[in-house]
Amino acid sequence: MSQLFSRLATIALCAAAFALAFFAPGPGYAEDFLGGKSIRLMVATPPGGGYDVYARLVARYLREYLPGHPAIAVNNMAGASGMTGANWLYEIAPRDGTVFGTFNKSEPFYEALGEAGARFKSEQFSWIGSLSQAPDTVNVSDRAGVKTIEEAKQREVTIGADSGGTMTLYPALLNATIGTRFKIVTGYPGSAAVYHAIELNEVQGVGSTPWATWKATRPDWIREGRILALVQVGLKKDPDLPDTPRLIDLATSEEETKLFGFVSAVANMERPYALPPGAPPEVLNIYRQAFNRMTDDAAFRAEAQKLNLDLDPQTGEAVEKIVHQILSTPPDIVARVRALMAVSR
Repeated sequence: MSQLFSRLATIALCAAAFALAFFAPGPGYAEDFLGGKSIRLMVATPPGGGYDVYARLVARYLREYLPGHPAIAVNNMAGASGMTGANWLYEIAPRDGTVFGTFNKSEPFYEALGEAGARFKSEQFSWIGSLSQAPDTVNVSDRAGVKTIEEAKQREVTIGADSGGTMTLYPALLNATIGTRFKIVTGYPGSAAVYHAIELNEVQGVGSTPWATWKATRPDWIREGRILALVQVGLKKDPDLPDTPRLIDLATSEEETKLFGFVSAVANMERPYALPPGAPPEVLNIYRQAFNRMTDDAAFRAEAQKLNLDLDPQTGEAVEKIVHQILSTPPDIVARVRALMAVSR
């Protein structure tokens, strides 16, 4: 009887192996599938901002490294600090490799905070990689009357923000911890709208923009000294801002060190790209390899430099680890930041 069971088990295992070999995608699956197709790159921000500029560069170069060299069409889906696009990618987008997206790097952070609009699970996205580790900056115009974070403690500065993302959080956090006097005006649809408000002198600054974005979208503002960085929010300093303190440099207690570290961690995955959850493993691997080869491409790097885009890429595997780190933050630290977000609205 035992020999019979052994033989039956062997037959079952062989049948399972045959089924996997027969039905699993073969080496040419992705090439057959992607060749001649139009791939959709969803950008969860309005046109004209930093994410959009990076995405259009990616669309031009990534196709060269994907099997079949499919065309890549960029579509903007802005709203709710990028959550509209992230939710769409998570819930609705096809999971067959014909759609991938880029969205606010802070989405895992918003999920950790329990933001009502975050219906996605960040660890379930099929992460392709990220392009930058540039820190965010809290910025003021040259008409604000302050030039340093210390001066921002002495004078009220009106800051423009969107519907409650990091544009709101960073100045609110600084108000609550180190005593700045930022007055936060929310409701702008995106960073480009806040920049326009700065031009009109409706507001005197913006609560969150990577310095790399200023270089890419408003280089004349930097050249003419029309925009200043008061604080860098990230674990790495921007090489152009050696004298601008990082948020974590301003911590005066162990609690603030943990708090500022949690807030700053997302900068290590700036400009992320992901496929929806459940993407076929072979397709995810092809996208990751194509992404890595693209970031090593001399022509890609040269054009990024010409556009003043920061390049400090992370692999998909590295982004996965950063996301896990953010979502593993101790509950008491998360609760403190959540309270600040609620007060600032």
